[in-house]
Amino acid sequence: MTLDTIHWALIGIWGLLALASVIVYVISKRSEKNMTELVQRTQSWWVMVAIFTVAFLVSNTISIIVFALISFLALKEFFSMIPTRRADRRVLFWVYLSIPIQYFWVYDSYYGMFAVFIPVYMFLFLPFASLLSQQTDGFLRSVGTLNWGLMLCVFSISHAAFLLIMPATSGNSAGGAGLLLFLIFLTQFNDVAQYTWGKMFGKRKIIPGVSPNKTWEGFLGGVGTTFVLALLVAPLVTPFDMIHAAAAGLLIPVAGFVGDVTVSALKRDLGVKDTGSLIPGHGGIMDRIDSLTFTAPLFFHFTRYFYY
Repeated sequence: MTLDTIHWALIGIWGLLALASVIVYVISKRSEKNMTELVQRTQSWWVMVAIFTVAFLVSNTISIIVFALISFLALKEFFSMIPTRRADRRVLFWVYLSIPIQYFWVYDSYYGMFAVFIPVYMFLFLPFASLLSQQTDGFLRSVGTLNWGLMLCVFSISHAAFLLIMPATSGNSAGGAGLLLFLIFLTQFNDVAQYTWGKMFGKRKIIPGVSPNKTWEGFLGGVGTTFVLALLVAPLVTPFDMIHAAAAGLLIPVAGFVGDVTVSALKRDLGVKDTGSLIPGHGGIMDRIDSLTFTAPLFFHFTRYFYY
């Protein structure tokens, strides 16, 4: 297996996207249901896949910068939904400054600082920076908002970027590039699969009080198709044996679902439908990476434990 495998995998993704576009077009013409959102989602996927492919093929540095930009945009959306205190506006400087620092640890392959910078150093520093304003009203809510935003939008997503620089192993000469491709592809494919299965066959609600569009049919259909795809793709771009491929094939769709509904709970609490409007058919950046915020750290540590 060589880097050519990665190129063929990307070609395969473009092929699947083309096939999906044809299927969506046919469904939208024949279905009596409103498929406008599904069509918009498919069109947006062409743009997102193009950006990902270019960044992926140019260099690891560019890919890391793209992930840092994604974290920045997601964090910006997060704070636009959750009003912060006037006293915390200076603290936000330190929050945003943590993004390039966290991704520098990725670029530098410094796992020790990568693993503790946000959950330890920033976790302890931000409350201190907040209390310097000497305003205690809303202090707990403010500190919780700042730290959870950093964990969700920066720390979690940076695990995907760190996958990219993982070295090749005896069973996977594609190295981190293959692992990242596996994670991103399955996470996003699972989102599409759960949405499509639910749109076509969904009847029984899972947690209507949080996400009324989530159904058992969509969830189980997405898990099943993602599981099968993981078994097929894993030998091409990962070092996984069949047992670990099967475990990853269950871990990613289930964790992706949890990430999705967790952000849905946040949006429902705030009374908003989408975190933004940057991506037609999807909403904002956080609407697109909500699943990845859970799958990236879990898959990273799963892989690191068994293979590194």
